[in-house]
Amino acid sequence: MNVSAIVPVWNGRELLAKLLDSLSRQTRPAAEVLVIDNGSTDGAPELATAWGARVVRMGGNAGFAAAVNRGVAESRSEWLAILNSDVELAPDWIEKLTAEPETWFATGKILIAARPDRIDGTWDVACRSGCAWRAGQGRPDGPLFSGKREIAMAPLTAVMARAELFRRIGPLDVRFESYLEDVDFGLRCAAAGLRGSFVPAAVCHHRGSGALGKWHAGVVRLMARNQVFLVAKHFPRGLRRRWWWPIFVGQGFWGLIALRHGAGLAWFRGKIEGIRRFRSFEAPSGHSRVEACVLEGEREMFAIQTAIGFDLYWRCYFALVGHSDTGRTHE
Repeated sequence: MNVSAIVPVWNGRELLAKLLDSLSRQTRPAAEVLVIDNGSTDGAPELATAWGARVVRMGGNAGFAAAVNRGVAESRSEWLAILNSDVELAPDWIEKLTAEPETWFATGKILIAARPDRIDGTWDVACRSGCAWRAGQGRPDGPLFSGKREIAMAPLTAVMARAELFRRIGPLDVRFESYLEDVDFGLRCAAAGLRGSFVPAAVCHHRGSGALGKWHAGVVRLMARNQVFLVAKHFPRGLRRRWWWPIFVGQGFWGLIALRHGAGLAWFRGKIEGIRRFRSFEAPSGHSRVEACVLEGEREMFAIQTAIGFDLYWRCYFALVGHSDTGRTHE
């Protein structure tokens, strides 16, 4: 089976060079590498062209989702490797993930580049608040993250997906621009009953927020806004009524964390924008699969946090809202 590698890029020439070098060393090379340029000004697209990639220019920064969609449309392979420009792949990354022919999508273990003993991402889980967690993020690598398993959602930091998946589910929702567009896509997969695989033997290293920085005001604004978009799009009115308290607690407490990092105003602006655009999203009248996916994710989130020790955010969240296994929920 052929693989097209799709790499959205917005500056970060040196990081892109490391990714392209890791692609050149794959034991199973990609049939084509498409670099989707979002208006870089530091020579990143010229570097990609000299390396031998096919560069598609967006003409400006259209966001991660639009760039991925363009790459999917331009690709010619059965499988698509969607990659952030600030990851480096182990030589057998493509080989390990294409060995999962029965799955719809697959991701591997993503380690922090500066701390390769720690997890950057594995699989994604969502909860009733409309927020999400990359299981194990920031924690030491260990047995909990070393077994192959079925998953509902994968981070688009580094993922292999069938091209047919995009024909069935549709493209990424460009209204999200960047951040949480992968959670939205995962919930749409859940609604269609399509699941993926976590393959820990497929390893890559991620710098993380290479373009701006994790608590940059622009990142916080988009995250805060897109949390509202997830609720509007995937939680029908009845579900929003039942889950109003987890939504309020989860998204509000995330705002306090942003305030602690000096990004409280950006969080507020994101929430206002999300609320103003809330009605432009058509929440389904009922999606039992999405509800089940969210509840499954929250239970798993609680179980992992219990096993490895609670982050402050999740300790406060579960203390205030409970969860379905504790026998005390605030639905």
